[in-house]
Parts: sequence; structure tokens; C-alpha cells
Amino acid sequence: MYVSHLECPKCSLTYESERLIQLCVCGSPLLVRYDLNKIRTVFSKDSLLNRKPDLWRYRELLPVKKQEHIVSLGEGMTPVLHLKNIGPELNMPALYMKDEGMLPSGTFKDRGAAVGVSRAKELGVKVLAMPTNGNAGGSWATYSAPANIRAIIIMPKDAPAINLKEVSVKGADLYLVDGLISDAGKIVGRAVSQHGWFDASTLKEPYRIEGKKTMGLELAEQFNWEIPDVILYPTGGGVGIIGIYKALKELQELGWINDKMPRLVSVQSTGCAPIVKAWEEKKSESVFWDNAKTMAFGITVPKALGDFLVLDAVYKTDGCAIAVEDKQIIKAQQMIAAREGAFVCPEGAATLAAAIQLVKKNWIKADDTVVLLNTGTGLKYPQTVETNPPVLQPDDSISI
Repeated sequence: MYVSHLECPKCSLTYESERLIQLCVCGSPLLVRYDLNKIRTVFSKDSLLNRKPDLWRYRELLPVKKQEHIVSLGEGMTPVLHLKNIGPELNMPALYMKDEGMLPSGTFKDRGAAVGVSRAKELGVKVLAMPTNGNAGGSWATYSAPANIRAIIIMPKDAPAINLKEVSVKGADLYLVDGLISDAGKIVGRAVSQHGWFDASTLKEPYRIEGKKTMGLELAEQFNWEIPDVILYPTGGGVGIIGIYKALKELQELGWINDKMPRLVSVQSTGCAPIVKAWEEKKSESVFWDNAKTMAFGITVPKALGDFLVLDAVYKTDGCAIAVEDKQIIKAQQMIAAREGAFVCPEGAATLAAAIQLVKKNWIKADDTVVLLNTGTGLKYPQTVETNPPVLQPDDSISI
């Protein structure tokens, strides 16, 4: 392992990495820092040629020290699909989608869980607790099981039914709250304080980001180290956009990519858009979004702990933040499925809805290479699709 220390992005305090630490004393999330000079001498692009196509192929840039502590289900290296049908129609001929729905539990949350649980195991964690809108709970329950870590998961009672069942069948302790993820977070905070459990809430431990950053590492490799012009990311807690930005900065320092950065786009729903409001007001942090509600359940996060890091990544890449309506999300989901054959989650569909708006505003140009991040399979959201096919009798015939 080439971790040098943990660092606070707000007050710059540093911490020893082999201690079990959650947040900085100032309350900020901590970031993992590596000895990139040393990594440069032992790790090169050629090192990847004979490695397995999973996220652990980048192990020098990941925080797990010993191989025996790695908990893996084959996660990583999800496909980048060229959307050849809808792209040209929308004046985006170089439109691509990275499909995270191919991961073991069907969502990108597996990346953060794989690395987060592996590192928790290495540091001796026996019980972890976390609030979730659904998918993260399923992922952390999935990886906690083979790690022999007890997982306490709390989610809103309105979370998708498949998420409740997934957490339960994986052996985690599931509790529901009559409220939002922020309310679940308060309950987790009290439980952690009372029982000394490990708090696996978004950004309250340093290692989820390291798993999520592998999306950025993979995109760089999949585009042959030529960075796309625009990456659109559905933003709830925002760990993915923070991770992608961190990954690309590290690759720049290693000399693997040039100074070009993609314009990062934070996509939210009009029913819960604290990052968008902060960006429009040129603020460095967001304020709590009251009465948050959207069918894109995974991005219903009224106030993200790492909002300042999301906004920093957007500002420093000349990106933007944009909100889309639920009806636009449903239309985009149907478009991708009917024209490209991919059944994406509503959060992922939101990125296409946002891209369409940005083309109309001429913010995305026809010669831009554009990547949508689909964060999960639509199979986890059957309620987003209505069907009413005709019922035939055995001797009926059909024509089109």
C-alpha cells in the first residue's frame, strides 16, 4: 500500500492512515493521499496489460494494504457504450454511457462498498452502521457478508422494495425510518455514539471515495488516456463526482494524462437540487433542501456532507450544475431503453435529460465527447415503467 496519510481538504490537518478515523476534528471528510512519486517508480500503464478487468487492477492507487483483506465480487471495468442511435439525433454524435448497472448488486455503490468494506476489515471493524436511500445499503450489506462484518442499515420506509429485500436477504440488520435519508443519518449518528460502531455514512469514512474514484481511472483507460470533454454525473451525496475528479488529478500527477480536465456536470432533480442552487448562486456550500422529493430516489439528498468538494470539482473543471424534472427523467429513461436497449435507473436517465438541456443551451457542442454515468440498473426500479399489453387468446393472431 502506498498511502502516505489522510488529509483534511478544509483545514489541511493530516492524520496517520493506519488508525481508524472518521472525520477531521473540524467536521470535514478526510481524503486519502498517496506517495505518488514512489508509485510512479513501480506502476505504469504497461502494468495493467495482464491484470484482471476489475477495479483492483489499480491496487497501487487504492488504500488496502494486504491482499487477504480484499473483499471482491468481480466489481469494476463496466462497459462504455457508444449511444449510436440517440447521440446523432440529439446533436451529440460522440455520446457515450458508462453502465454501472453491470456491477454485482446492480449499482455503482459496489465500488465504494468493495474498497470501504475491505479497508474496514483491515482496520478491525466488526460492526458498521449507515443510512441509505437504498442502493448503498444493498451494496454495503453485500460486501459486509463475506467480510464477516455486521451491517446495520437504516433507510426511509419509502425506499424501493427491492432495496429492502436485498439488504434483508444479505443478512444485514435493516431498520426503516418515517422520513428522509437525513433522518436516517441522525439515528445512525446516535447509535454510533452509543455503541461505538463504525460509521459508514457517506463521506464519514475516507475509503468510499477511493472505490468510487475507480470510475475515473477506468474512463481514462477506456478512452485510451484521452479524457472526454464532458462527464455528467447524477448527484446525491456526490461521492462519485468527487472521486472522478480525484482520480484524474492523481493520473495527471503520475503523468499518465495531460492537463486537460473534463467539464464535470452535477445533475440533480428539480425536487431536490441543493448543489444546483449553490452553483447558480456561486456559493461554496449548499443549504438544506426542504421537502425534498423526486422519483430518482437515489439523489434525494437534501444536504450532502461533501457538497463543498462537489462544487469545488465543478468550479475547477469549468463544469456546471443542472436540475431536471421527473417527467424529463422518465422520457430519457424510455429513450435509452427503446433506442439503445439499456434499461437504466432514473438517476442515470437524469444525465441524458440534462445533456439534452445543455445541447439546447449550446453548452455542449456537437464535437464534444460526452459521457453519461448510469449509476445502476433500471431493474431495481420497476415502478418507473408502466405497461399495459393486450391479452391474447390462444387462437388469436397479431399483425403490425
